[in-house]
Amino acid sequence: MHYDYFCPMCRGMLRVGDKLVFSAKTRDNKHGLILLSPELGDYTTEHHPSFDIKEGEEYKFYCPICHAKLNDQAHEKLVKILMTDEKGDEYEIFFSGIAGEKCTYRVRDKEKEELGPDREKYEQYFDLPNEYRKYL
Repeated sequence: MHYDYFCPMCRGMLRVGDKLVFSAKTRDNKHGLILLSPELGDYTTEHHPSFDIKEGEEYKFYCPICHAKLNDQAHEKLVKILMTDEKGDEYEIFFSGIAGEKCTYRVRDKEKEELGPDREKYEQYFDLPNEYRKYL
């Protein structure tokens, strides 16, 4: 299956070859690039050795094109991008911005698909109205 992924702000394509490209920042303002698999449920990552990814640490994700912050406004621990499938249907994709957490959510209208061993951690987030999500 071939999916295209893009920034929800500028709609720039995030997929290059077989990787999704993001710029990221640590809590102590270290910056680097993170490459993720475009296959939903595959949590392999690549990054430069000097950009140390620490298990359990929260990262801010940014579009490498327009530099918009991709962490969801209502729940900072989740990163939000958009995806189109081979039929052209568009989905919101959410994944954890915490290193080592393996959860992905594919959302369209009121339907959601949950993937990964940590998927239960944020599932209640999607069952709430938008204005209450920030309190989780």
